[in-house]
Amino acid sequence: MSVPNLKIHREITPVSEEDSFLVFDRKKTVYDFPLHFHPEIELNFIADGKGLKRIVGDSIEEIDDIELVLIGSNQYHGWEQHKCASKTTREITIQFSEDMFNEHFLKRSIMRPLNYMLKNSSHGILFSKEISVQLYPRLSKVSSLSGIDYYLEMVSILFELATSKNQRFLSAIAKELDEFQNSDKIKSIYHFIHENYPSKITLNTLSNMLNMSDVTFNRFIKKRTGKTFIEYLNDVRVGYASLKLASSDLNISEIAYGCGFNSLTNFNRTFKKYKGTTPTEYRKNFNGIKKVL
Repeated sequence: MSVPNLKIHREITPVSEEDSFLVFDRKKTVYDFPLHFHPEIELNFIADGKGLKRIVGDSIEEIDDIELVLIGSNQYHGWEQHKCASKTTREITIQFSEDMFNEHFLKRSIMRPLNYMLKNSSHGILFSKEISVQLYPRLSKVSSLSGIDYYLEMVSILFELATSKNQRFLSAIAKELDEFQNSDKIKSIYHFIHENYPSKITLNTLSNMLNMSDVTFNRFIKKRTGKTFIEYLNDVRVGYASLKLASSDLNISEIAYGCGFNSLTNFNRTFKKYKGTTPTEYRKNFNGIKKVL
């Protein structure tokens, strides 16, 4: 679902229909490119970037000296200079179309880890420092390869990432998508909440939709998502509030009530619980990258 009033740059990447993977390998002295999105999937590696601020969806974090992130199609993202004191950082960016691997290829049993990773890339995946360090030499050489060697090495790297341990999802809004793939009941609840999150939504309303008792429904959604109904609903509302705080000029009260919270106090308390920061502080963290091109 789209969120209104976003002020985010839609990047036109140079990936054509004839391309497989496009690689940018560069040294950077400053990070000032605006928050942006594009339909291509992006694998982004950064070395010597300690103190940079990474934004993926509604996630804002200060990064360590080395990191590797996979960003799905049309998920907005960006890096900001923030506290980074390094004079030069190394950035390797690899972009490819989301239809790079067709459905029949990904349905092969051996490709299940890759299929799962690509489906869940919509909310951004942060890989462990261990696998980032391990793959650094190979990523450094990708731009020097050509032909079938280039293609096979990229598939091999992606597969190794797909099977690596300690991956972490970044964006709360997109995080739920992978949990709804195999249940029509959950899909109907997901769409209903995302379409009606600004309005009052009760446990009884949703349980009636699925012909369940309130207790059975709460147990059902907890099993599927790991959250109670209230926890899940608040997660969705806080996610949309995060987008609006970062991308609109609405005041905090307007955002709170517009995202379904019945009081500003409740909104501030819930937001801090989920994000570890107040709405005001969260908005300030986007200063300097809120650009419209």
